[in-house]
Formats: sequence, structure tokens, C-alpha cells
Amino acid sequence: MSHEHDRGNMSVSMPTPTSSSSVYNHSTNMKQKTMHMTFFWGKDVVVLFQGWPDDRLGMYILALAFVFLLAVAVEVLAVSPPLKPGAQPVSIALIQASVYAVRMALVYLVMLSVMSFNLGIFIVAVAGHALGCFLVKYRALRMASQAEAISDASPKF
Repeated sequence: MSHEHDRGNMSVSMPTPTSSSSVYNHSTNMKQKTMHMTFFWGKDVVVLFQGWPDDRLGMYILALAFVFLLAVAVEVLAVSPPLKPGAQPVSIALIQASVYAVRMALVYLVMLSVMSFNLGIFIVAVAGHALGCFLVKYRALRMASQAEAISDASPKF
């Protein structure tokens, strides 16, 4: 039995790396973007969806802002609100599970965006996570200092 298989008319044309970010595919007569496997600079990138952002600088900046906000949202959603006494455990668990599901969806979107290997996308994702972490920590520290100020101002018997 031979291990060679008859491939028939199934030929696959693989794009060859060029100096530009797109290549001309002779089999389909369409211009396609190459998939980078190393970090690169430039606005010619595909983030999350085929054809987005297009080759315009404004759309690339919009993609950067979108990934930045996704990363901030991931960090903000990581903090669970304090539980209220007397609340239904099932409803609280459902709400927390729903928030967790949304957070995980956003985490995966950020991860897939970073997998475009575009340095701009990578930098804004890290910056968004850092800003989100800062906002969460700042809010927690501010609330703790306010609670301490209130407890210090209360009369002691």
C-alpha cells in the first residue's frame, strides 16, 4: 500500500513573503494580506474580522482605541461588587456568572487582537490593562481611605 495520495486538481497556492504587507494571489486574482508570525509595525493589519480595519490610518486608530477599551473593560469587570445581605444567592450567582462570561469573551477578543502580531495593537492592549488595573486599584484605595476617615471621625465611647 502506497502512502502517496492522488491530489488530483487540488493545488494550493501559498503566498510568498514580499516587502509589502499584501500579495497578489494568482489563483483567485485577489489581493490578500499576509499573516504575520512576528511582531511588525504598520497600519496594514487585520484585527478580529477580515477586512477590518481597512488600509486607512483612521480605521487603524479606531482599531487601536477599540482594543484599548476592551482591555480596560476586562480589568474593570474583574472586580466583583460587594454582596448585599439578604440577596438571593441564586440571582447573585447568575449575575456574577454572566459578568464573568462577558469578561472572558472580552479577554479572548483582546487575545485574538494581540495575535495579529501588530506592535501597536500589543502596546494598546497592555496599556489598556494597565489603565484598567490602575482605575480599579485607585477606586479601592480611595474607598478604603474614605471608610477609614469615617471611622476615625466617629465618636468613640
